[in-house]
Amino acid sequence: MMLPVVYGENMFDDFFDNGFFGSRSPLFGKNARNLMKTDIRETDDAKAYRLAVDLPGFKKDEISLDLKDGYLTISAEKGLDKDEEDKKGRVLRQERYAGSCSRSFYVGDVKAEDVKAKYESGVLTVLVPKEDVKKSPVSTAIAIE
Repeated sequence: MMLPVVYGENMFDDFFDNGFFGSRSPLFGKNARNLMKTDIRETDDAKAYRLAVDLPGFKKDEISLDLKDGYLTISAEKGLDKDEEDKKGRVLRQERYAGSCSRSFYVGDVKAEDVKAKYESGVLTVLVPKEDVKKSPVSTAIAIE
């Protein structure tokens, strides 16, 4: 038998975060903690960074990458309210979300054509080349004025 829960999934949840007082945008704030979890690793040859971004439930065409002013922005947008069939009947509990989320990472002065991305099994893998760091001479004397 299903019973209504006053506190949510955890009895220590704040009562005012749910129901009438609830957040209007469930994809932001503390409710967004499970979206877009990201692991960043250096590749074995140390020439690039590999980002693994969890985006479960999204389709490839709902995800976009944008490179501007040295920032790589990963965005995902889902609209579950498009189906008219889903609107039939009274909703007793709605856990699936519709909305958007995004994260930005500073990647430096890289070219868009050098960034590679692949989406598979709910994980977006992005390969970003490391920015070439100009090596300064080992020792340089600095004059004191």
